Amino acid sequence: MSQTDPSALRASRLKLLLIMLVFAAPIVAAMLLTLAGWQPSGKANGQQVTPQRNFAAEQIPVSLANGDTWTWRAREPQLTLLALAGPDCAQRCLDVLTKMAAARITLNQNASRLRLLYVGKPPAGAEANGMTNYWTLGQDPLGAFAPFTPATPDSVSALLVESDGTALSYYPAGFDPSGLRKDLQKVIR
Repeated sequence: MSQTDPSALRASRLKLLLIMLVFAAPIVAAMLLTLAGWQPSGKANGQQVTPQRNFAAEQIPVSLANGDTWTWRAREPQLTLLALAGPDCAQRCLDVLTKMAAARITLNQNASRLRLLYVGKPPAGAEANGMTNYWTLGQDPLGAFAPFTPATPDSVSALLVESDGTALSYYPAGFDPSGLRKDLQKVIR
């Protein structure tokens, strides 16, 4: 029988222990951070909708200008950007709506994966300004979107809704349209 060198045996065990430590360190660090209460957060510009809402499951109707009702569940994977106007939607409101429509255009070949729905009284001169070229106009007969609708005159808020009708993000009045554009580019690929 051959005898093993005790110092070689100690060295090989030490190497094995170091290899195990390299793989265990990230797991231990993650556990410590979680126990300390730290959670990573995304860099989304919109606010999370809590409690989570599914407008299709709740059967929330949106009456369209042509007499139809908005279909929350899209046939193809399409998100809906829902714009909710405050009272007296005028120039500032129309400017934000124009920037929101421009955000859709910047999606290039993926622009068809985003539907634009405006709910509320259309701003004065909406047709003359070309708003109806981009937005589908509708009304909320039940007032289901009242918690998301701004009370400030000449303002607009927005909801980003998944193709199954689930509200993903809420953008309160005064939101940054360029932040919305960045979120859309992350979500729609």
